[in-house]
Amino acid sequence: MEKLPKIALPVIITAIVLIILLAKSAVTIGSGEAGVLYKTFDEGVVTDEPPLGEGFHLIAPWNKVFVYEVRQQELFEKMRVLSSNGLEIQIDASVWYEPVYKDLGHLHQSLGQDYLQRVIQPSIRSAARSVVGRYTPEQLYSSKRDAIQDEIFDETKKILSKQYVQLNEVLVRDVTLPNTIKEAIERKLRQEQESLEYEFRLVTASKEAEKVIIEAQGKAESNRILSASLTDKILQDKGIDATMKLAESPNSKVIVIGSGDSGLPIILGNQ
Repeated sequence: MEKLPKIALPVIITAIVLIILLAKSAVTIGSGEAGVLYKTFDEGVVTDEPPLGEGFHLIAPWNKVFVYEVRQQELFEKMRVLSSNGLEIQIDASVWYEPVYKDLGHLHQSLGQDYLQRVIQPSIRSAARSVVGRYTPEQLYSSKRDAIQDEIFDETKKILSKQYVQLNEVLVRDVTLPNTIKEAIERKLRQEQESLEYEFRLVTASKEAEKVIIEAQGKAESNRILSASLTDKILQDKGIDATMKLAESPNSKVIVIGSGDSGLPIILGNQ
């Protein structure tokens, strides 16, 4: 095997060094990510320039790039907190968040890549304790879930407003009470429902009774007026009219004139 020319060895060494430097200088930022540049021999973390976006980048080999996910992310939290009367309540909540893109350098400089554990989790837990402590277990179980969800969101957002993190949503997925408290609340709600149904039946029955009384009074008054207006003379006239109509009927009959009460005729049919 022939020896390599003297000039070949430096070229090979130079090529290897260049390859190593190129490998250290090449940075690829993935989809949904951004990079924070750290200049080793300058001012450190770059905060006055936009983060490195998706794609391929070349940087000085002595610098570093810290990659962050900038898509919306979800944190699922199971929290045990106390209600207003000191009972332990478990809340299952989801938190949707993302880093503020333009402030990614400040986020890296002040909190670092573990900002979730440093600020988001403590913030949501603190807000949940504060909000749930204002309500009774019954309120949390029945009607106030949407209210506490909104309040936890507002308080958490206030805490995170200066932490370079954007809070998008807080969703309270479940509120779990101790079994004895849950059963007592459900029993009370059933009793209240039964009471409302009973009151409704009483009101309905009362209105029906009033209706019957009013109808009876109206009928009695109608009869009184009718009785007062029917004299013997009017009855006789009506009887005569009826007799005339019957007499004109083709049905076979016998009419005895003047044999009925008050001198009215008696009509005997063929049956």
